[in-house]
Amino acid sequence: MVSYGVRLDEAQRRYGHVCVGIDPHPGLLDSWGLPRSAEGVRAFGLRVIDALEGHIGVVKPQSALFEEYGSAGIAALEDVLAHARDAGILTILDVKRGDIGSTMAAYARAYLCDDSPLRADAITISPYLGFGSLAPAIDLAAQTGRGVYVLTLTSNLEAVTLQHATTAAGRAVARDIAEEAAARNADAREKHHLGHVGLVVGATTGSAVNACGIDLAAVNGSLLAPGLGAQGAGPAQVREVFADALANVLASSSRGVLRAGPDATSLRDAAKQTVEEVEDLIA
Repeated sequence: MVSYGVRLDEAQRRYGHVCVGIDPHPGLLDSWGLPRSAEGVRAFGLRVIDALEGHIGVVKPQSALFEEYGSAGIAALEDVLAHARDAGILTILDVKRGDIGSTMAAYARAYLCDDSPLRADAITISPYLGFGSLAPAIDLAAQTGRGVYVLTLTSNLEAVTLQHATTAAGRAVARDIAEEAAARNADAREKHHLGHVGLVVGATTGSAVNACGIDLAAVNGSLLAPGLGAQGAGPAQVREVFADALANVLASSSRGVLRAGPDATSLRDAAKQTVEEVEDLIA
């Protein structure tokens, strides 16, 4: 299979550097006139994909908002992922999995195997049991042409205690994560495309990248940037965080687009406006 980095680059060149979240929060279900149920989140996800097909290259379903409805919610998520595949839209499944050994390997197979009903083009993963614990997911993603996004600098205040902490070597934990990702993308750099190991870096994290001594451009991976729009990140904040790595940013917008629904035209218009803003920013 063609690597995730190559497929993502093609999608971004065609549709822009924006990923639209599929986050069926209870309040959004209410405003869209949908029930707070597995059928409601299924309908929500399918409507988003139908509205954005041919306009957006990447969507990011939030797994937890489907999981809360039990097995029926998981089945709804499977349907949404399949619908996105049929529409030719790349999917990043936001699951934030992180474990060790055989358990991490099972998570990897659940989302990154060709025959899994929950397969996505990429997933989010957590490195805070040690970056090496992520090897089953990183390795399987490489084998199947998929990607992973490693939580590195998130925008929640609680994250600072861990992500900004220094190791015995005097380096920020987040810096070590970024450099581990860069090492796994080295082969892709030689082939002049993005690697399959990306980072999650919040667009509202301000000076944290510099404070932690991180060289985002050296990662040579996609930089998934939540926090655009509803969470308050504007052009100045995005430039401060990503600087010379702006070309690798995949800006994630959820509520900023979704609150325009359920009307399909309004969703498309909101997505188009977001794409225009992001492309102007990174040009």
